[in-house]
Amino acid sequence: MLGSLELQPTFIPKALIEQTLTTKAETGKRLLQPLKDFSIGSNISFHILEDVEIENPPEVHMHEADLWIGIEGEVTFIVGGKLIDERSQINSDGVINENEKTGLKIEGGAEYIVRAGDVLHIPAGVPHLHKAKGVARMHIIKIPRI
Repeated sequence: MLGSLELQPTFIPKALIEQTLTTKAETGKRLLQPLKDFSIGSNISFHILEDVEIENPPEVHMHEADLWIGIEGEVTFIVGGKLIDERSQINSDGVINENEKTGLKIEGGAEYIVRAGDVLHIPAGVPHLHKAKGVARMHIIKIPRI
């Protein structure tokens, strides 16, 4: 127990993952339901991200790492290097978020191709982007920097 906060485990049944994976693919980038609502309601950062025919802009998370686990399809990541024209992201409410950076492109990063069963850890503060031709689904777990 931490102070008055009691920590509790969260169990995610395989049936919820399987139900989430029955979602019909759509062009773009999105977190899949019903796992998205379950994760938000449980206050955990465990999702299934779907990329379909998309190249995401480069980004840097200053206070959290990404742990990607391939489920299906193929995703190309560019990781490391230098973020060109770096700027803070603006939240949907218009507030500038100094913990999330974006830019025009990445120069000099390494390429990783994530397929089913592959795992890629991207530490906090490291520029990255991901893109997919076709349908790609991955578990994404956010790990706060300690």
